[in-house]
Amino acid sequence: MTDVARAATLLRTAYETGKPVPPLRGEVLPAGDVDAAYQVQRAQVVAWEAAGRRRVGAKVGLTSAAVQQAFGVFQPDFGVLFADMAVPDGAEIDRGRLLQPRVEAEVAFVLGADLPFERVTVADVIRATDHVLPAIEVVDSRIAGWDISIVDTVADNASSGLFVLGDQPRRLSDVDLRLAGMVLEHAGEPVSVGAGAACLGNPVHAVAWLAQTLAVAGAPLVAGDVVLSGALGPMVPVTAGAAYEARISGLGSVRACFEVGETA
Repeated sequence: MTDVARAATLLRTAYETGKPVPPLRGEVLPAGDVDAAYQVQRAQVVAWEAAGRRRVGAKVGLTSAAVQQAFGVFQPDFGVLFADMAVPDGAEIDRGRLLQPRVEAEVAFVLGADLPFERVTVADVIRATDHVLPAIEVVDSRIAGWDISIVDTVADNASSGLFVLGDQPRRLSDVDLRLAGMVLEHAGEPVSVGAGAACLGNPVHAVAWLAQTLAVAGAPLVAGDVVLSGALGPMVPVTAGAAYEARISGLGSVRACFEVGETA
């Protein structure tokens, strides 16, 4: 079994059993080999699609300069979104679906046109975007204790879990995303704050990077895709039974509610 196949098998086993695995870097995959990590991610995506999961978009990670510095990288990463990862606004989230959940507030872009270009401009993204929504990404890790490097998180589908979209769409032209302030609250108290500028300077920039990267890889974003553009503030560990509400100026709010039960 190759390193890539072994890493993919370990991660799929973690999904199936609900038990995290030790870090992959240095043990299963070469430390720092991001290309190998993306091969692992692709192997999992192929297996998931063969099993009937429907791809509905993509997510951008590592959009904060501080987080990039901590990982020793100088660009974002990405993962794939599937239809069964979507949770309705305010619906209770089954704790059994997750291992070590954390939440972060983001801007979601819903595309109305394809972005097949290997050089993507901000104007291309603006023209292709049908609407934007407030979103909460429930990030998760199959790596024990969130002991992750860039290799671990990329292989693990960019530490994807679930996502919750708001249900009041806004036109991109009606919102200044760079200056949009965000507060994520739990029990009425702020637990994370930020703004659009924390996401590569503007969430539109993150979507342009993703669109270009995926087009070069031969898997471009298409009309109807949902894009989670990256965190606007620090992610927060989930408390059992808690409800988290993200408010983003100009976009409204969205809630992620977790059932009572043990959290990792």
